[in-house]
Amino acid sequence: MSKTKKRNSSRKGDYGYLASEKKRRILITAVLFAVPLLIFFSAMLYFHTRLTIWTVIAVVGCLPACKSLVSLIMIFRARQVETSVYRRIHEHAGELTMSYEMYMTFYEKSANIDAFAICGNTVVGYSSDPKIDVTFMERECQKILRGNSFKATVKIFTRLNPFLERLDSMNAHKESLEEGIKFRPDEKYPELSRNELIKHTILAICL
Repeated sequence: MSKTKKRNSSRKGDYGYLASEKKRRILITAVLFAVPLLIFFSAMLYFHTRLTIWTVIAVVGCLPACKSLVSLIMIFRARQVETSVYRRIHEHAGELTMSYEMYMTFYEKSANIDAFAICGNTVVGYSSDPKIDVTFMERECQKILRGNSFKATVKIFTRLNPFLERLDSMNAHKESLEEGIKFRPDEKYPELSRNELIKHTILAICL
């Protein structure tokens, strides 16, 4: 595998992101805890007491580590897409803008989304999460998109085969789905297409 492919696989929204992100956050959390602990025990060995300014520094230094630990716990709640499922989806993805392995979070509820396909104003997802509230997730995701000026309709499937059939249909009608949609490139992300901006907006509400 080339360096480019390795780098791409670790990007949010790509297959393989969760595996690499979990490793990254484990490493960061371990380092953030190791530094204040090293300070604390070094001061204990040197001064033979914990009643020093170094103890205060070590305790304060644990705050970023605790924040990182919460982030680590959250990412471990997200489920990776099974390889066999990814391969089946990838076979039907065609020219659609795709996003994989998302843990979509709202204040009230959260859910694992295995994949989203984006084409024009059509956003179609698949979730194998048995606890997903489909109606809620569709509604809230659609609210976010429309709040960002995308008049998109969001549909989430909980069965794989109907999702794959929809991907085939979207590919077959790709031109008509994108026809007549006005688009002005975003000043912050001028390199992104409209479909990619929708993907970017969705990823902003995912871990």
